[in-house]
This record gives sequence, structure tokens and C-alpha cells, in this order.
Amino acid sequence: MRFENRQAMKLRRRNIALTVAYDGTNYNGFQWQSPPRVAVQNVLEERLTKIFGDKIELAAAGRTDAGVHAFGQVVNFFTDGRIALDKIPLAASSVLPADIVVREAREVDKNFSALHSAKSKIYLYRILRGAASNPFANRFAWHEFRALDVAAMREALSVLVGTHDYSSFKAAGGAPNMNPVRTIYAAEIFDDELFGSEVLTIKIHASGFLYHMARNIVALTAAVGRGRVSVDGFRKIFAACDRSLVPATAPAQGLCLQEVFY
Repeated sequence: MRFENRQAMKLRRRNIALTVAYDGTNYNGFQWQSPPRVAVQNVLEERLTKIFGDKIELAAAGRTDAGVHAFGQVVNFFTDGRIALDKIPLAASSVLPADIVVREAREVDKNFSALHSAKSKIYLYRILRGAASNPFANRFAWHEFRALDVAAMREALSVLVGTHDYSSFKAAGGAPNMNPVRTIYAAEIFDDELFGSEVLTIKIHASGFLYHMARNIVALTAAVGRGRVSVDGFRKIFAACDRSLVPATAPAQGLCLQEVFY
């Protein structure tokens, strides 16, 4: 939602929150982009305008990067449109491409912001392991050919739980002067519910995430799994608050914004 338009938008009768899922493969991230670049927000704003009959500007819980997916992205917008809440998902499906879906719609308080009202988020990161590729997982997982020590990865992830400075996992290019202290409530690794042991899922539930934080955590955790970094080494890199000590950021396609809590 454009800052300069926010007050005018809030004069509209309704504040609608949507839970949105999307395959981010074909988009330049979520946040609006100048054409000809296309982001998920570009498509949502254009198509929702057709449903509600007035110009739509969205606020979103997370500005996912190019190639990153979402199952539980939350957006909100102000509108005078009268369409019933239970009709919105079906109406949206008639105008949106197949890789963007409105899962749920609800009316919220005028002061609700999908971005600023969020209390915590869950991101999932999937790693396809083994020599063989999988056409059903390729768009949604990082293919790791080398063997991984899952027990060591699990131990390393446990180091992250609590309230800490996560500067070691913050990429350049994020919001300037952002406080690097966050709280991670859970950091787990397990066999994927859909693909079983062929795909590992890393789940991180945190109060908030720094720029590329989740993917950088995965990159260092994978280095532990390959035996290139020990668990103690992981602990020392984390404590150093130095991004240069962490391997290259894990690929975008493995990451999914799973759920946002308010």
C-alpha cells in the first residue's frame, strides 16, 4: 500500500484481509515492480480491482523474493466493494492465474495491517536429496546431491532458538538500520509430509526475519549436514554476527512462507 495513499484508502468502508498462496517461480517476488517486470502484487492488485470495482492497493505480511513461494501470505486492502466474503475466493479464481490462489477472505478492523499487525511467521525450506531429480519437487526444493547428516543439522538448528542477534544471517540490501535481534520459537528439520524422506523440510518459526535470514540459516545448516562445518563451528559463526562467514545464500525455490500469526 503506497504510503501517500494510505489515509485516503482508510476512508473506504471495508478493510479486507486475504490469505493467499502462490507458486513464485514465474514472478519477480511479491512486492510491486515497474513493468515489464511482474510481481505477485502487480497481478493481485490488477485482478482484484475487477472484482471490487475500485483501485486496490495491498499491504502484505512478507515481501517474498523472486522464486520464493507462499502458502499463507496475508494481504489487506481497503475497498468500498460490496462483494460477500464467502464469494471472494471463487470470484478471485475466475480472474487470477492458476499459480496465485486466494484461500480465505475476512473483514478486519480498520487499524489492521497485514505487515505491522503480524506477531510471528513460519517459513518452510525444502531440500530434495539424493542423486535422482524429482519433477514434482524441482520447483519447490533445493536439490542437494551429497549425503546430509540430519542429526547434526538438527543439533545446529537448536542453537538458534531463543532471542538473539541474527546478524550472521542478514544479507546486504535489506532495510537500513533494522534491529537484528529476533526471537526464534522453533527451528526443526523433518521428513516432508508429501514427499517423505526424499525431501527434508526445515521449519523456522520466528517473531520476524531479516533480509534473506531464512535462506542463509539453511545455507549454514546444509554446510553442517555435508560435514564442512561442525556444530560447534555453526555456534561460533552464529555468535560472530558476521555474514561473511556464512556460505552463499540457499536458492530461492526451496523457501515458502507457510503461515503468519496475528
